[in-house]
Amino acid sequence: MTEPAHIDLNAVADEHAAKAADSPHGRSAHLLLHDGILRQTVIALTAGSALDEHNAPVAASLQVLRGRVSLTVAGHQQEVRAGELHVLPQDRHGLLAHTDAVVLLTAVTN
Repeated sequence: MTEPAHIDLNAVADEHAAKAADSPHGRSAHLLLHDGILRQTVIALTAGSALDEHNAPVAASLQVLRGRVSLTVAGHQQEVRAGELHVLPQDRHGLLAHTDAVVLLTAVTN
């Protein structure tokens, strides 16, 4: 494991929301946990910022810590709000922030 087992998600969310606000691309990401095939990454996006369509990991979930985002799969959008957890599909997908948002991506990789 690359980080201690105890991580203050609120503090990390604050830090990366501020970094996203200062970024010309409107986003900030940080790998919080890397333990074997498990990875957890915090991603902050400013309102209107997006992650372009990309390939899905073997298995993954997206938990919205703050704000409201849409997960886009094959041209269809599904809104995910703060406090919600969504299983990511195996298909290529993208993410759009409707408001300033911070998400926790949990992924299993090979």
